[in-house]
Amino acid sequence: MKNEIRYLLKLSRPRFWLYLAGPAMIGLILGSGSIEQLYSIENLLLLIYFLIPANIMLYGVNDYFDRDVDEDNPKKDDKEERYRGSTFTDLSVGLSTALSIPVIILLPSEASAAMMAFLALSIGYSAPPLRFKARPFLDSLSNGLYIFPFVVSYAAVTSSLPALTAVAAGWLWAMAMHTFSAIPDIEPDRKAGVATTATFLGRKKTFVYCTAVWSLSGIVAGLWNFWTGLLFSVYPLICVIFYFSGLEDSEAYWYYPYINAFLGMILSIAGLWVLVHG
Repeated sequence: MKNEIRYLLKLSRPRFWLYLAGPAMIGLILGSGSIEQLYSIENLLLLIYFLIPANIMLYGVNDYFDRDVDEDNPKKDDKEERYRGSTFTDLSVGLSTALSIPVIILLPSEASAAMMAFLALSIGYSAPPLRFKARPFLDSLSNGLYIFPFVVSYAAVTSSLPALTAVAAGWLWAMAMHTFSAIPDIEPDRKAGVATTATFLGRKKTFVYCTAVWSLSGIVAGLWNFWTGLLFSVYPLICVIFYFSGLEDSEAYWYYPYINAFLGMILSIAGLWVLVHG
């Protein structure tokens, strides 16, 4: 059982847990009117959902439908796992997906709608017949799913939706982040016959695409909040640095969880400062 749990946790990509839980936390911070409201049991449970069950669902569904593709993916030899069907794993992924239903039911209507969009994109990204991940540019666009934990949590505490500019900036950020993460997979995906934005554009043009989309994300974020826009504007600069650094794409890719965690921490601390001091 310990080995099964260890495998399941690795399958859920612990390095990327904050990609869902981080936006959820920021949504709770920005939406809360006081520290007491922020630390409510409801908010804690919602954050835990996006930290573990949502990641098990997202990556479990992804890897289940990528079983054949992942045979030749070198990332699965070390830092990630290939999907190995077992009763425990299948049940865990199924239950994590089913857990979305009570979450949808218990949330306010605005948060429920956002939660349904998150669920639809999370499954539609990997599962046939939609399988957005194998459709150039739709794979990038559909990764706006990562902004929905922010929308869900913000709406859960305010019963209203966040600013459109904030959502659009986060959506654009997620599009670029996803496409950059596909650069190391260009050759394995081509070998497996999987068409993505990165395989369509090729390495050089994909770097250009990521730099452009991250730049647009920074501009849109600046329309919402100047300092957030400044923070987001770091990403196109980092992308250009990685391109000219000579660093292997597969190595550069693994720096991003740390970069994202650090910049997300700055955004969270700033939000907490405003919440406490007004």
